[in-house]
Amino acid sequence: MMSLDQIEPLADDALIQVVYASTLSLKGRFDSKIFDDIAHHAYRYNQQQGITGILCYGNGEFLQCIEGKKAQILALLQRISQDPRHKQLTILLAQPISHQRFKDWRMRMLFLERWLWSDATKAQAQNLAPFLPFAPQGWSSARTQQFLAVIQAFDHPPHIKAAGITYNALGNMVRYVTAPHQAFLLVQGILLLLVILALGSLLWW
Repeated sequence: MMSLDQIEPLADDALIQVVYASTLSLKGRFDSKIFDDIAHHAYRYNQQQGITGILCYGNGEFLQCIEGKKAQILALLQRISQDPRHKQLTILLAQPISHQRFKDWRMRMLFLERWLWSDATKAQAQNLAPFLPFAPQGWSSARTQQFLAVIQAFDHPPHIKAAGITYNALGNMVRYVTAPHQAFLLVQGILLLLVILALGSLLWW
């Protein structure tokens, strides 16, 4: 696990980049508006503080890259660490930078589950295959750097709106009553119920 020791000696106005991984908590799973909150509140806060970066989600895990002045980044990390919607925050990368790599993106979101991808994202995301299934908690600094290089090379910022996500046939029926991170669990629950009913029906006869 990496610490923030490498950036500790830097001046408060030094540009730094921090990448962390965390796991969606039970509270987060029941929060259907978690990504809407991030898209609105976090974006506005980060814009005011001059913070840029990208947030990635998949397989119940987050990876977020944040860039900006040291004082603002450390303050944001403090806020992030107190958010009960995720847990097990692990610093993957912390380093000084000469410029903000995701400056034009502000704070975009990328869903790293193939079934959540739009056609446009699928077309430009083939290089993401080595990083799936998404499990950034165990990544080394080098692997984290490789991942950032891949997503930075996208032709378009990989922002996917929930309303535009295409699920499988059953998932498409529930997309209006559930959030992207909850749809998979709901669909699996329905399928499991159908299997149980089918087995019960066979045993009954």
